[in-house]
Amino acid sequence: MTPPKVLIADSISQRGANELSRDAELDVAIKIGLTEQELIGVIPPFSALIVRSQTRVTAGILDAGAKLRVVGRAGVGVDNVDVEAATRRGVVVLNAPGGNTISTAEHAFSLLLAVARKIPQADANVRSKKWDKKHFEGVELYNKILGVIGMGRIGSELSRRAIAFGMRVVVYDPYLSVTRARSLQVELLDELDDLLTSADFISLHTPLTAETRHILNAERLRKTRRGVRIINCARGGLIDEAALVQALQDGHVAGAALDVFEVEPLPSDSSLRSVPNIVLTPHLGASTVEAQESVGIEIAQSIRAALLEGTIRNAVNMPNLDAKTLAIIGPHLRFGEKLGRFLSQIAPKRADSLNINYSGKVNEADTTAITRAVLKGFLQIAGGKEINEVNAPAFAETLGLKVTESRLSAPGDYTDMLEISAVAEGKAVSVGGAFFGATPRIVSINSRPVEARPHGVLLVLENTDRPGMVGRIGTLLGDHGVNIATMSLSRNQAGGMALTVLNLDTAPSEELLTEVRASEDIHSAQVIEL
Repeated sequence: MTPPKVLIADSISQRGANELSRDAELDVAIKIGLTEQELIGVIPPFSALIVRSQTRVTAGILDAGAKLRVVGRAGVGVDNVDVEAATRRGVVVLNAPGGNTISTAEHAFSLLLAVARKIPQADANVRSKKWDKKHFEGVELYNKILGVIGMGRIGSELSRRAIAFGMRVVVYDPYLSVTRARSLQVELLDELDDLLTSADFISLHTPLTAETRHILNAERLRKTRRGVRIINCARGGLIDEAALVQALQDGHVAGAALDVFEVEPLPSDSSLRSVPNIVLTPHLGASTVEAQESVGIEIAQSIRAALLEGTIRNAVNMPNLDAKTLAIIGPHLRFGEKLGRFLSQIAPKRADSLNINYSGKVNEADTTAITRAVLKGFLQIAGGKEINEVNAPAFAETLGLKVTESRLSAPGDYTDMLEISAVAEGKAVSVGGAFFGATPRIVSINSRPVEARPHGVLLVLENTDRPGMVGRIGTLLGDHGVNIATMSLSRNQAGGMALTVLNLDTAPSEELLTEVRASEDIHSAQVIEL
């Protein structure tokens, strides 16, 4: 039988290439530097394609890959792979998570030292046959405060190194548990402003999401203490580059070091290039022999497992399921993800634990994939688009989030029910879902019975149970042009506390929400987007 063909389109480590071709079971070809059209021309006979960051795997390439079953990205991010098109074509997208953690943490720490002691500028001065010692007075790290924004794997490794140098580490991460922070020997802050006003150095280690884009903008940079130094090895876009240039030029920010940029490669006319008190490196976080060897071997092993054993490891766009299991739990995967996303928007951000309770027929199957789908939905606000079914458990661990499963053998009121609850500082918040035939419904919120569709925009209100409340809410929404699709009401007793869940056709404006919350009879109003 002809062995499956694997195309390596970007350079990976020699050990990774050797791992692929260590026997005759795979036919491996290396063709580096192909254009999109050239790759479209050569891809048809290949079963797997391996890339790093240089080659963009477009929908055209995926469509041309008639035999393509797997795309492997030798690295963590898959921004250069059209994952949606791959999913439509039934192509599994694999990555190599975790392989560059140490390398990136060490690079961030190297930049921390470089910006503290002005090493690149001093080197350039000596090379230009000068000896201007007085211009390159630096600062010590010892007894300084390092503020870390985002405390995942890389942030944690950087903190360990900073502590070893005698630094005090303060952290802003709204999703990190107090227990995890204590184990890392860092001080967890509730407000980003507290970090900005206290830190001598700031290092960013958060994913790029709508919430974190320009997390250091002009306003926040002004809040930092004068003379702060800033390092970013995480994602371009976390810092407003124009605002940073201004802060560097006026001396409020004493120095900065960037390895990532809003546009890469950095444009030749970028104002960052003209600022003397900044260190710039061309996205070198993962550029070590060890990291490239690690991700090369990891992706090679995953490709072999997928093509030769049918085993899926580190998949970005699918859980590890066989056909029989998928038939049983398939409907629960998307529903579980939505319930997780719903809960993340009503729960306190700094959750200590997450419990997923299964009851009914679903208990007959392996529910691991459902748990991972729930986690994916619950953690995506914190982790962004990079969170998937594969890396969600590891990301939960970095946050100190304890995940448990429980089961009820008796079906109760529903043939199948999934209830998830999050606990933070002793307070529990929960949401439950069940199927009405083949139709999923949210059937409980904080153990209160409701019935709501799990998609679109939902408005969840806690209000005093008074006559005319439904009419008042409906009129207020109508005055702002917001239509109610469905409504569900629940109360603990007549005249007590009521729970109102509305499916809306459009999201309410902040102005409308302010008016809703202004009513003394409405105790809380939360918008949930699914």
